[in-house]
Amino acid sequence: MSNDRFNAYRIMWVLVFFDLPTETKLERKAASQFRKNLIKDGFSMFQFSIYLRNCPSRENANVHIRRVKNALPKYGKIGVLCVTDKQFGNMELFHGKKQAELPGTTQQLELF
Repeated sequence: MSNDRFNAYRIMWVLVFFDLPTETKLERKAASQFRKNLIKDGFSMFQFSIYLRNCPSRENANVHIRRVKNALPKYGKIGVLCVTDKQFGNMELFHGKKQAELPGTTQQLELF
């Protein structure tokens, strides 16, 4: 395999943004199920309505994007954004006025 296997331009971050209705019991259940599906697929909460997942390649990111699309609830607004690790690393995060660290890239074990 090539040396750019863990290249910052090859590693991808998939971000899922959503605004789901929660007025009724059924809507709350659908929103909860959507979040549970994201977590089951390896996404982590970044903010309450933003989940993210690190993927070793664009191809792997596409697999997880398809899973998100298959789990879309009937109502609500959902956005999916895929960025390179290099682009993600340019984000500035703050907790109040204090700068915070970005989530670390996870190492994934591949067996062949």
